[in-house]
Amino acid sequence: MEIVIKRAYEQASDEDGYRVLVDRLWPRGVSKARAALDEWCKDVAPSPELRVWFGHRPERFEEFAARYAKELDASGAPAALLERAAASGKGRLTLVYAAKDASNDHVTVLADRLSRLPA
Repeated sequence: MEIVIKRAYEQASDEDGYRVLVDRLWPRGVSKARAALDEWCKDVAPSPELRVWFGHRPERFEEFAARYAKELDASGAPAALLERAAASGKGRLTLVYAAKDASNDHVTVLADRLSRLPA
């Protein structure tokens, strides 16, 4: 299954396949209709404590990524998400996120972890 990432503020398209919001908080100013999601999966988002500790501070990203990866590895949520996406038959999983910079956001860690799971 192809896994891609896309900001919640970008236009949804048919090519997105199975669209999943992977943030714990709903993106500001985005209506449910505009988001065009198949699901909102808070279970794969970082814990509230980890999210607050990180605070999108680039100097903390490496440690954040390691801690978040441990959270994901201890959870069955990533595998369950991948199963639901595969069952949809859409062929592509689009991870929708709200942060301005994907390179310093949990979505890149999540995409990497999902890509390592058996399809």
